[in-house]
Amino acid sequence: MASTKKVRELQQRKEQIQLGGGEKAIQKQVAMGKMTARERIIQIVDEGSFNEYDLFVEHDARDFGMERKILHGDGVITGTGTIGGKPVCIFAQDFTVAGGSLGSMHARKITKIMDHSLKMRMPLIGINDSGGARIQEGVNSLAGYGEIFFRNTLASGVIPQISVILGPCAGGAVYSPALTDFVFVVDNISKMFITGPEVIKTVLGEDISMEELGGARVHSELTGNAHFFAESEAECFDQIKKLLSYIPWSNISLQEKKEVKDPQKQYDINKIVPADKRLPYDVRDVIRAVSDDSEFLEIQELWAANIVIGFGRIDGRTVGFVANQPKVLAGVLDVDSSDKSARFIRYCDAFNIPIVTLVDLPGYLPGVDQEHAGVIRHGAKVLYAYSEATVPKITVILRKAYGGGYIAMNSRHLRADFVFAWPDAEVAVMGPEGAANIIFRKEISEASDPDKVRKEKVKEYIDKFANPYVAAAKGFIDAVIEPRETRRSLKHALEVSGSKQIGMPRKKHGVPPF
Repeated sequence: MASTKKVRELQQRKEQIQLGGGEKAIQKQVAMGKMTARERIIQIVDEGSFNEYDLFVEHDARDFGMERKILHGDGVITGTGTIGGKPVCIFAQDFTVAGGSLGSMHARKITKIMDHSLKMRMPLIGINDSGGARIQEGVNSLAGYGEIFFRNTLASGVIPQISVILGPCAGGAVYSPALTDFVFVVDNISKMFITGPEVIKTVLGEDISMEELGGARVHSELTGNAHFFAESEAECFDQIKKLLSYIPWSNISLQEKKEVKDPQKQYDINKIVPADKRLPYDVRDVIRAVSDDSEFLEIQELWAANIVIGFGRIDGRTVGFVANQPKVLAGVLDVDSSDKSARFIRYCDAFNIPIVTLVDLPGYLPGVDQEHAGVIRHGAKVLYAYSEATVPKITVILRKAYGGGYIAMNSRHLRADFVFAWPDAEVAVMGPEGAANIIFRKEISEASDPDKVRKEKVKEYIDKFANPYVAAAKGFIDAVIEPRETRRSLKHALEVSGSKQIGMPRKKHGVPPF
């Protein structure tokens, strides 16, 4: 049995180390509106569940006076806890200790908990708050980042990896979050950039603030690097818990079935989509009209808003929704929305989450800017992701499905398991007006009343092609359904496709259009 003296010595050591950089450094952290690393972990995991490892680790640097410095825990806290009663691995960089800078032992602590997470098939949560590589350790710091990046890649598609940016994350450090599945940012706190404002000013002569360069809003609205935006750290932690309630703990486990609840009555699916196809609507209301209790966790809400992605439940089971958003750019596919949807589709496929696709788009966005930005290459990512996915894939064509957009949005030709269409749906190479103007150009131009003839030809085109029945006659659509039948049809389709088996060609891996 340990002596009372030794126990007291252990407690004193732990208390000293748990103070991180000391009271003054903690006060400075709080003054910046930030929680301490330890407080953050305690706020995220279930009360009393956190178990810390490697508390007594110290750096091993011996140059530039580092041998005389004591860095408690080497500036990072690692351990395990539970969220919702289920175990997770977690680490948090401590900015109060040498600015949370990453040295070899700091990196070793992180890679050790990453290895544990992969081995035990548990989600990994990483809280980033660091000034970057520890300059005094030179290439050892760079090696540490490389070891982290390798493990991020190794764990990809095996366990959920969550990055939380709660301070600076600069230089090479940003690539670890970029390799993870979900990135959370907080307004006025999160900062991500490759090159800092000082260097940009020196090299380019441009004066830009840290917030303008790589703040939370920049990465939520412009770059797409962030998946969730919060106004406060507390809100951010609630978002993490919400996300984890939807996703499985690994690629070999299924998310637990929740209590089945009917959609809320305020979401009447018969009244959401206007009869006039030129009028916009919010496709998220359609999602809420078919999901359990009308709950929907949207991902990357502020970026590429012409496509909507996120998680909901149907019949108690998690599904991933991919939907065109008619209220933004008419729901077209472009460079950013293609990237956004393709990555989400691949995440769902990796973790065995069925995909429900809601279609209403006029096609890919035309224009010189899009062509020069590589819309062909980016747009191909959607085709690749849907074609590669082997999870249950169900599509509902709500209104318009034109041209390449019809094919890309999980059509039968990309091996959708079920394709449904509403009675007003239009499946065609292009819109009726444009098609009639091309096909019947001569007749319209030579008519005594061109407007009248144009209207007649538009109707003729709609009757012949721009409706769901032509595609249904070819077997490309499984059923034309009333809007009110959508939830029931989705439930049944998910039920019968839940145990699907599909064979793919043997290969090391494909080569996506990255």
